[in-house]
Amino acid sequence: MKTTLLLPFVILSIFVNCRAQTNANGSSFSENPDVALSIHLTCYNSNNFDSVISRVSSASQANDFTISLEKATWNIKKRISIVKDVPGAYNFEYTFVCASGQSPETSVSVDFSFENWSVKNYVLMPAAVYGGNRVKSIRRLYVPFIIDDNEMGIDKPQIISDVPRLNYKSGLSRIQQRSGDMSTPAIGFHNPQAHQGFWLLTDQASVYGDNGIDIAENDDRTKATITLTAPVVRERYQYFIADMQSPSRDKPGNFNSGDSVQIRGRVYFFSSPNIQSLYNKFSRIRNALIPKGQPPTAIPFSASFEVQEEKFNRQNFEPKFGYYSVGLRENYFQDWQIGWVGGMISTYPLLIGGTEQTRKNVVRNFDWLFPSGISPSGFFWDSGEKGNKWFGIFQMFPQAKDLHLIRKSCDALYYILRQFELFKQLKMPVKKSWEEGTQTVADALVKTWRTHGQLGQYVHNITGEIVIGGSTSGGIAPAGLVLASRYFNNPEYKSVAEQLATHYYENYVVKGVTYGGPGDALQNFDSESAYGLLESFTVLYEETGDKKWLTMAEDMAIQFATWISSYDYAFPVNSTLGRLGKKTTGVVWANTQNKHGAPGICTHSGAALLRLYRDTGNTLYIDLLRDIAKAIPQYLSTNAKPIPGLQVGWVSERVSTTDWLEGIGQIMNGSTWAETSLLLTSTEIPGIYVDLKNKLAIAFDQVEITNLKSRFGRVRITITNPTEYDAKVRILAESRNQMLKPFHINSYLNWKIVNIPKGKAVTVKLN
Repeated sequence: MKTTLLLPFVILSIFVNCRAQTNANGSSFSENPDVALSIHLTCYNSNNFDSVISRVSSASQANDFTISLEKATWNIKKRISIVKDVPGAYNFEYTFVCASGQSPETSVSVDFSFENWSVKNYVLMPAAVYGGNRVKSIRRLYVPFIIDDNEMGIDKPQIISDVPRLNYKSGLSRIQQRSGDMSTPAIGFHNPQAHQGFWLLTDQASVYGDNGIDIAENDDRTKATITLTAPVVRERYQYFIADMQSPSRDKPGNFNSGDSVQIRGRVYFFSSPNIQSLYNKFSRIRNALIPKGQPPTAIPFSASFEVQEEKFNRQNFEPKFGYYSVGLRENYFQDWQIGWVGGMISTYPLLIGGTEQTRKNVVRNFDWLFPSGISPSGFFWDSGEKGNKWFGIFQMFPQAKDLHLIRKSCDALYYILRQFELFKQLKMPVKKSWEEGTQTVADALVKTWRTHGQLGQYVHNITGEIVIGGSTSGGIAPAGLVLASRYFNNPEYKSVAEQLATHYYENYVVKGVTYGGPGDALQNFDSESAYGLLESFTVLYEETGDKKWLTMAEDMAIQFATWISSYDYAFPVNSTLGRLGKKTTGVVWANTQNKHGAPGICTHSGAALLRLYRDTGNTLYIDLLRDIAKAIPQYLSTNAKPIPGLQVGWVSERVSTTDWLEGIGQIMNGSTWAETSLLLTSTEIPGIYVDLKNKLAIAFDQVEITNLKSRFGRVRITITNPTEYDAKVRILAESRNQMLKPFHINSYLNWKIVNIPKGKAVTVKLN
C-alpha cells in the first residue's frame, strides 16, 4: 500500500523564472507554477508521544482568513513583501490568533510545497543536514561503529548513524528538527536540473519556544514540503544521540481565546549552477534575519594561557613517563590519543608560550613518543594508556581493536613538523629519533596513497592496510606532507600532497560533503575534516602560489562557515548556560551525530581563516575567525568566573542548543579537547590584527579597539581592556607588501606585545 504524507501539497509557483510579482492582495512570491504556500494546524496527544489527533489545512491566498480546529476558531493574517534591492528575496509573516474557544496541545505551521522535486536535489540545513543526509544508515547505540564485515572495505558506501535524514531507499522520507538543531535556523536546496537555489531563514523561537523546521517527500519523491512549525513538535519520535526512535517529549502549545503566535522568515530564489552556489549564497545571508551577537567580556588570551598552562602541567602531564595526556587519564580515551583530541597538538602552543619547565615537559613528550609511539604499519599508534600500552581506537569492538583513524596521524604529522621548525627558531635541538619517526609516518601516508589512490578512514595499525575506506578523514594530510617536503627536502611528499588535495576537492568538496574526521561518529558529515581541508588548501596556496588552491580554499571556507553558529541562541533561563549568560555566536558544531556546538574547532585555532583574508581581502573570513576566537574564553572555568561542574582550567566541549543528550543549555562536566583549541587560539591568533593598507583593525582578544587614527601614513589605535585581568595583547600589523608574502607558520614569536592593565586604555603607534 502506498504511504501518503500528512502534509498538504497545494501548488503555487517557483523556479521557472523568479521575477517578483505582487498581486492585488500583495501575497504572491512569484508568477510561475512550481511552489505552493499553505498553512496547517495540528492537535496532538502528548500522552502518546505527540501522535496526531487531528489536522486541518488551508491554501487560501487571502491576506486574512479563518480556519477551525476541533472546538477552536483561528484567524490567520498573512503578510508577504519584497525585500528591497535583493532580487528574488521575500519576507513573510503569518500571525495565528485563536479567535474563540480553546485549542490545547496545538501547533501552527506554514508549508512550502515544491512540485518537480527530485532526489538529486541537494538539501542543506546548516550543521545538521548535508545532501539530505541521504546515505546508508545503521542504528547502533553510542559509540556506533561498523561491526559487520560486509560493511567494511576500501570501496564501501558511506555509512552514517541513525540521525534525521531523507531516505535513500523507498519508504517514509522526512526530517523533523528543532530550530536549535542548526547553526542558523535555515533550510535550503540546490536543484541541479533547473540550476536554481532556494533558502529559507526563520526565527529561532516564538513566544511558545523553539520553532520546528521540517522537510518531507512523497512516496515517489516528486514532491517535497518544507514546513515551519510553532512551537516545535516532532511527531512520535525525536533524535537522541545516534537514535531516531527516542519517544518525542516536545510540548505543544495550549491556546486560549485571544492567544496568538507568529511565524516569520525570509525566502530567497536564486540562480544556482552548482552546489557551491548554495553555500556561497548562505555565506552572504546567514545573518539577514537574526543578527550575530556579542560574547560577554571574559578572560584575555594571555591570562587564559596562564590558567591553562598551570592546569596542563598539574593535571595532564604524566610525570613517570613524561607526556601530556589528552584528558585526566580516567580511561584510555582520556589518556592518550594521537592527534584529534590533542595528542601532540597541545604541546605546540605550550612550546611557543610556556615557561622553561613547560618546554622541558614538551621535550620529554617527544622523547616518550619516539620511537615507541610508531606502530608496525608506520603510522602512529592510535591510542594508549598508562604510558606503555599501545593499541587501536576502540578496544570494546573486536573489529576496531587494531584500527587507526587516519586523521590522527595526519594531525600529528602537521603539528609535529610545525614544532620541529619552532624548536629550531628557539635554538633547541631536534633529535634524530624524532625526525626518523616522523618521516616514517609521512612515508606510510605516501605508500597508502600510491597503493590505493586514497587514505581511507581507518587503517590497520599492524599491517597498514585500509580497512574502512572513503571519507575526508585525512583532510589535513596535504598540509602535513607539504611541511614534510620542506623539512626533509623531499619533493615526492609535495607531489602526493597536491594529488591528494585534488582528490579530496574533486570527489568530496564539489559535492558539498566532508566526513570521517571524528572517530566516534561513524561517517557522519563533520566540521573537523572540513577545517582540515581548509588548512591544507591554504598551505598549498602559500607554498606554490597557484591560484587553483586559493579557489579551493575559499570554497572550503564557505562550506565550513555552515558549521559556525551565526547568532546567540536564547537558552532556557533555568539552564546552566542560561543562568551563566553564555552566548553562542561563534561556537563550532561537531558533526551531524553529536548535535552540539563547541568552544573552538576540533582541534585547531582557525588561523587559516586569517591567512585566507590576507590572500583575498575578503572580510568574511576574519569575521568568522573573530566570532570563533571571541566565543571560546567565556567557556573557560576560572576562579573569578567558575562554571558549575568544571574545575579551574577546564573547558567543556558541549554548548547544547538542542536536546540531543544532556539537554538544552546543559553541559558535560569534564576536561576536554576544547582546552587545546583555546590554547591554540590564544597562541596562534593575534589579539589584534591591523590591515594597514585598508585601515582595518580587528580585535580577536577580549579587548576593544576604541579609536583608529591614520594621518600622514601613520596609524595609531587605542585599545581598551574591559576585563578583570591585566592583558598582554599581541598585535600583528601588516602593510600590503607584507600581506603579499606567505604567512610564516611560526610568525607568532615576532608579534608586538602591548601590556594593558585591567580597565585601562593604551594608544599604540603601529608604523
